[in-house]
Amino acid sequence: VQLVESGGGSVQAGGSLTLSCNYTRNMNVMAWFRQAPGKEREGVAAVFPGAGVTYYADSVKGRFTISRDAKNNVVWLQMNHLKAEDTAMYFCATGAPGNSRYALDLRAYSYFGQGTQVTVS
Repeated sequence: VQLVESGGGSVQAGGSLTLSCNYTRNMNVMAWFRQAPGKEREGVAAVFPGAGVTYYADSVKGRFTISRDAKNNVVWLQMNHLKAEDTAMYFCATGAPGNSRYALDLRAYSYFGQGTQVTVS
């Protein structure tokens, strides 16, 4: 399984960015995690297969949108109204959380990409 992120960059507060992740195979659920310097990696958003039910961390609800194109093996993270606290390395991930309780649980994900940096000033 390989995951390759792109789309990171520097943006002013209030701006927008869209991250993309191309993957070779998924383990069922696709998600985005982020890790700021000195902090633990945290789940941001996840999308389940089939109906495409999505889950978001409270800190990004209403601002971020995760979507996927399962046919072409791509998942996106649209980020709007960015804040300085969104600054982090963002990682695409795939895993098989047993139910929605674990949708943003790091331990449920087996594969991560190399990450793409997002800096909000």
